[in-house]
Parts: sequence; C-alpha cells; structure tokens
Amino acid sequence: MRRSNSAIIISSSSLLSLLFLLDLILSPNLAIGSKRRVHVPDELDDVIDDEEDEVWKQWGMKSKPSHDSFDPPPLDLLESNPYAFEAEMLKRHSGPSIGFVKLQPGVRRSSDKVVEIARKWSKLLKTGSVNARFTGFDPNTVMYTMESGQDITELKEFVLSQPEAYEIKIGEQIYRRPGDPPLDEFIEKLRSEHKADDQVSKEETGYLKDEL
Repeated sequence: MRRSNSAIIISSSSLLSLLFLLDLILSPNLAIGSKRRVHVPDELDDVIDDEEDEVWKQWGMKSKPSHDSFDPPPLDLLESNPYAFEAEMLKRHSGPSIGFVKLQPGVRRSSDKVVEIARKWSKLLKTGSVNARFTGFDPNTVMYTMESGQDITELKEFVLSQPEAYEIKIGEQIYRRPGDPPLDEFIEKLRSEHKADDQVSKEETGYLKDEL
C-alpha cells in the first residue's frame, strides 16, 4: 500500500510539473515568444504602402512645365529698345523649336543644292555645340529643328551670317539682316529689275537689227 500511494503522489507531481511547463511555453508574455522572427515574403506585389513620401512619388516622373516659370522682359524695354526686347525674348525661349529659313531669292538652285546647304549648316552648328538640324524643304526654303530652345539666339545669328540665307522665322517672328526689306518687297524689286533688263535687252536687239 505504501508503494501505490507513493506512485500516486509521484504521478500527481509529474502532472503538475508538466502543466506548469505547458503554461510557460504557451504564455504570450514569455520573452522568447516576444522575439519571434517576422517572415517577409519575396513577392510584394500585393503589399500596399500608404506611407510613401512626396519625393518618392515624384521620382522618375516627367516634370510638368510650369506656366509661372516664364519671366518675360519688362515692357519698358520694348518701348525703349525693341531689338533688345526681342533678344531677351529669345533668351527666355525654352523647349523644342522648329522653323524655316528662306534662301536668297533670284538664285536658281536644284533640290540637291538645297540639301547640300542644309548639310553644311548642320555640320557647322554641330562644331559650335548647338544641337540643331537643317533639312531641305523646297528650292527656296530650309527647315530647322532643335531640341533646346535656349540656343535659339545662336541659331539666328548663325543663319543670318550665311550668304545663302535671307531671313529666318522663329515662331511668329521673322528676322533679317539690318537694312534688308521684307522678302515680298525684295522679290518684287527683283522682278521689276528683271523686266527692265528684258526691256533693255529687247531695245538693244532692235538697235542691232537696225544697224545691220
């Protein structure tokens, strides 16, 4: 009887010890449980992070042009010195630009000649670090394209320094050498001179016939 009672006592104490250990293991306040490893999945496509800052949101996005960034020159400059006003407007020009250059009128040239002029101008500007490209448009016109409008002043000065060019149109503005009349007036002047030359030629031909 003593052995059976002691066995019962031992089994009861073992059961209590086991319950105590289980309670410790399953306790949420246990220090070991508080240091559980966090598993981060490799696939994060479905994870939504609403705490992105503005810098991250704008990174990689194309900047939108601001209408307030354009700072036109003062109107007083337009009244006092229109040429200086135009120069300041050209300096403030930004973005890509496209336009046309009218060649000297009264000169007969083939389409190959126009292409040759366009290529020559493109090479010359490239050596001057101005990113512009010229293309033959018709026997009297060369078209230009440029990515950065900030170089438009250099483009205008270059074109007007070339003997083949008469005027260049940038936006709605037309630029010529100082003292040159508008293209229409110059063409009309050439036609009048051509008619006068034809009349003189006819008179000289008639005079020679009379002499004979």
